[in-house]
Amino acid sequence: MDKEEAKRRIDELTKEINRYNRAYYLLSTPEISDQEFDILLKELEALETAFPAFTSPDSPTHRVGGGITKEFKQVTHQYPMLSLSNTYSRDEVQEWEGRIHKLLEEGVEYVCELKFDGVAIGLTYRQGILIQAVTRGDGVEGDDITTNVKTIQSIPLQLTGDGYPAEFEIRGEIFMPHASFRYLNKFRTEEGEATFANPRNAASGSLKMQDSAEVAKRRLNCFLYYLPDTNLPFQTHYESLQAARNWGFPISDYIARCSSIEEIFEFITMWDQNRKSLPFDIDGVVIKVNNFNQQEILGSTAKSPRWAIAFKFKAEQAATELISVDFQVGRTGAVTPVANLRPVLLAGTIVKRASLHNADVIAALDLHMGDTVYVEKGGEIIPKITSVKLDLRPPDADKVAFIDNCPECNTPLVRTEGEAAWYCPNSDSCPPQIKGRLEHFISRKAMNIESLGEGKIELLFDRGFIKNAADLYNLTYDELFGLERIYVDEENGKERKVSFKEKTVHNILQGIEQSKSIPFERVLYGLGIRHAGETVAKKLATHFLSVEALMQADYNTLLEVDEVGEKIALSLIDFFQLPENLEVIRRLQNAGLNFDIKPQQRSIVRDRLTGKTVVISGKFELHSRDELKQMIEQNGGKNNSSISSKTSFLLAGINIGPEKQKKAESLGIPLISEKEFLRMLD
Repeated sequence: MDKEEAKRRIDELTKEINRYNRAYYLLSTPEISDQEFDILLKELEALETAFPAFTSPDSPTHRVGGGITKEFKQVTHQYPMLSLSNTYSRDEVQEWEGRIHKLLEEGVEYVCELKFDGVAIGLTYRQGILIQAVTRGDGVEGDDITTNVKTIQSIPLQLTGDGYPAEFEIRGEIFMPHASFRYLNKFRTEEGEATFANPRNAASGSLKMQDSAEVAKRRLNCFLYYLPDTNLPFQTHYESLQAARNWGFPISDYIARCSSIEEIFEFITMWDQNRKSLPFDIDGVVIKVNNFNQQEILGSTAKSPRWAIAFKFKAEQAATELISVDFQVGRTGAVTPVANLRPVLLAGTIVKRASLHNADVIAALDLHMGDTVYVEKGGEIIPKITSVKLDLRPPDADKVAFIDNCPECNTPLVRTEGEAAWYCPNSDSCPPQIKGRLEHFISRKAMNIESLGEGKIELLFDRGFIKNAADLYNLTYDELFGLERIYVDEENGKERKVSFKEKTVHNILQGIEQSKSIPFERVLYGLGIRHAGETVAKKLATHFLSVEALMQADYNTLLEVDEVGEKIALSLIDFFQLPENLEVIRRLQNAGLNFDIKPQQRSIVRDRLTGKTVVISGKFELHSRDELKQMIEQNGGKNNSSISSKTSFLLAGINIGPEKQKKAESLGIPLISEKEFLRMLD
């Protein structure tokens, strides 16, 4: 076969096999037998091997895998992957729907969709070709698993139809169907390997495998349900999904448009009753405001969009015996009771432990040793005790009492008025608090020293090499090389080994050195100041610009910072009053960590919007909405999602939300164009 004939046949086979794939996986109308399909695929593989230059980007041979990924690259999401607010209460859904009507003051249409129990994914296409697939991760960054995702037959490698943007992202859920799950566990049983507990765990584990050929064998599937780009030419969410379906994406048929709360509840009731008949797992229903302009008016919190909510189906319950209660100490000193249970199968996994949260929960349950308790998975993930079967309580059972002293260092516990948790105040010497703070310091959102994970912090602490974050920057090769420890994994009871070999030590020291370039706000977050989370740390860093200015701030000055309230202000003052904390900061500064925002990094006009609250609406020509929001923050302003009397001006783009414009005009709030805004910032 000559080159011209080979190219023609490769193109012909590629189009033909992709058409058969689409008919089988998206339309559920197979056109040829599996044997006939395999014959065509093998012919294509042979031709591509002989003439590799003619292999198409959307060749179905990419589906069989074969690429090896040693390490999954971290990718920052162009649009943060926010999580949805969850509820198990129909009353709360009704309250949410009532708030929507109150905020919009106009008719609202909703879209109800099934909440798939899988792994969230974001797919990016350029010129119709799949170029990247990224997991949700922490919502800001995720893992690039493109090679593995290309093996999923229902995900198009090249789009069909027309009208799709030159480059865009679409999001959805990758899951393992019940049939694939049964097949996988049957195979693993025959091979003498441990079976997976449930389809979600199996899907998650499959996507992080290094060999994509093995991922291809797992028979994963996918539904896509959201296009986050605000510049797409659609007025509604439902319209965007129908367009995506025409482009070849696997869009669920289990969708309904609803115009009332009654219709929403009808959809919820129907699928709560029929979810067991589906060939895959769901754990609830997602309700979204359909109109994009209305979504824009409603906006989002730091964690969740206000225009959507997830109703979770009631979790599966199981009854088992309470054997004992342990008390664990966290990095902030909070003591959490954990119940040890007689092992019981619950929602596909064996449950041995369940959180009791705090002393108030123990008292409310009136727990006694030996009680028969009902356990369910909160959010289908974390087991918790919900009630006690009192008629089965042993007559001589002892009441479960919360402890008075720290289980680790025996220090008397304290409880702050108005808080549920009891704390160990011995933050300097209590081992789990110290280890917890160190683990927090090296975490991804803080200093991101990944090479120190997997029990290494505990080993270094137990051997006396580190007692605080500053000690990490004094570690040497000679101290680390050759260290090892064997410990028992609490989850499965198996022995694990932590050892510091040459490459491990090199990676650790390199990771520590690289952490010196981490920006101030993440260093501040890494200090683990109680109540000062990631968002608050960023606000403090951009407001004060240096740790010296922050340490000198009094109570009233701290309250001026956005999102800093009484509790956070007092916690900051307490933290910076302790000499040991000041000493750690001094040593970290000497080690070269960033404890200020450098002059060249500061906006030269950062005070131009001080005291101003800005609302953004519409689409813009020169900058994305996220870039404009960042400019507002860098210049001392505050972003808000809704118009009020406190709004300083409305930054208005093309196709501004009519309700926002109407409200701004009624309140006398000026509308500023993108170019006027940029001139304002000079």
